[in-house]
Amino acid sequence: MKLLNALLATALLVGSANSFAEDTATPLQQLQQQWATNNYQLKGGVQEKAFEKLLETADTTLAAYPDDAEILIWHGIINSTFAGVTGGLSAMKYAKIAKKDFEKALKIDDTALQGSAYTSLGVLYFKVPGWPIGFGDDDKAAELLKKALTINPDGIDSNYFYGEFLRDDGQYQQAKPYYEKALAAAPRAGRETADAGRREEINNALADVNKHMK
Repeated sequence: MKLLNALLATALLVGSANSFAEDTATPLQQLQQQWATNNYQLKGGVQEKAFEKLLETADTTLAAYPDDAEILIWHGIINSTFAGVTGGLSAMKYAKIAKKDFEKALKIDDTALQGSAYTSLGVLYFKVPGWPIGFGDDDKAAELLKKALTINPDGIDSNYFYGEFLRDDGQYQQAKPYYEKALAAAPRAGRETADAGRREEINNALADVNKHMK
């Protein structure tokens, strides 16, 4: 099952400077930073345990901010990533939670985090299996991912994931410019770990695209 592989891609943040940054980060930033550490710096059982803990934190944060579109988006991202980490039949439970989070966020503010709910929901639709196992739908995925690009045409994630959608469909020549645009995206303040991990994924994807285009 290819469930959420694109979202996957122990190291701890140490030192007084990092500790201070964690202490002063907003709840949203704490979720973002820990997700990046878990997703890009941890592997195997250690990664799974770290995501289990992060899920608890995300649940607590969402309970405190139930109608915050940005928190909903990140609650969904954490659940969808955990679905990819765990795999198997239990993964669908977390994918469905994520789907509801993204859909609620879109109703509250579809431009939150530069349209990230459209991107994240689009990824779910093209990575989750279709009926009767799941709710996957490539047509719906394309619609959502294109909508995300209208909101954030220069974003690293909006371009990367549309490139992934095209590459997954074997459209290598069409995918390449989106990966290149993603690679040229401006750095995101406070998201250095995530940006570094994403750029590595983009470079790997470009290498695969170039191989298929020879």
